[in-house]
Amino acid sequence: MLRSDDDHITASELTVTRPAEGTMVVTIDRVAKRNTLDGNLVECLHEALDAAAIANVHLFCLRGAGATFCGGFDLSDLDSETDGDLLLRFVRVELLLNRLYNASFVTLALAHGQVRGAGADLFVACERRFVLDDARFCFPGAALGAVAGLGRLMARVGRDHGREIMRSGRELGADEALALGLASGRVGSADVDALLARESTAASRLDRDTIAALHAVRADDGTTDLAHLTMSASRPGLKDRIIAYRERMTQRKQQLALVRHRFAQSPKIGGDGH
Repeated sequence: MLRSDDDHITASELTVTRPAEGTMVVTIDRVAKRNTLDGNLVECLHEALDAAAIANVHLFCLRGAGATFCGGFDLSDLDSETDGDLLLRFVRVELLLNRLYNASFVTLALAHGQVRGAGADLFVACERRFVLDDARFCFPGAALGAVAGLGRLMARVGRDHGREIMRSGRELGADEALALGLASGRVGSADVDALLARESTAASRLDRDTIAALHAVRADDGTTDLAHLTMSASRPGLKDRIIAYRERMTQRKQQLALVRHRFAQSPKIGGDGH
């Protein structure tokens, strides 16, 4: 539950500030958990959108505290989850993404560090999308058998690039995100306040009814993404697929650590006259 005063809203792992008239900055603050999304945090983000609608906000900015924008789903309680529990969590996040995508105000994501899974989907759902140099994106959902947010991703980068990014699960850096149109622009950490001031001024030019009308002119309203997610993720065995994916990632990290160790221990050639 969010607690509010005139300029500051807090939850245990979410902070919402109002740095200027009409601007709301929402910061995910679960640094110890890489800003991953658990059920409570997702509901707090829904409440933040409710507060933005009531407060007549024209710019809604989403960012992450610490070294990571958002590391995706928090799966630390996976052992106690059922397929049904997990599907409900997926659907609640998808509904949140639809709200961001179709908001009656301008939404802006400011990404740095790891931007993975549902965190990458949060970034894609925002209309204005800025990266710091260290931003790294990954969309691993298809490896879980869950087709999440492909329509929004294709709207940003095109059909072929969107499918390839989701199919491969590979990592994209800030330069590639900019080149593909995944990101709208790049910003240095020292220039964030100036960027928000400019974006706030631009967002206030039109009234909210007009902004909503602009956002309504899309190939679809986001319900197709919800349908594809529900159909793909509701196949029996969702929890088993997540466990298998997590085990593969653990093995890959162990293999990479072994390669790095062997490289560090190998004799250096050159520099000693031989």
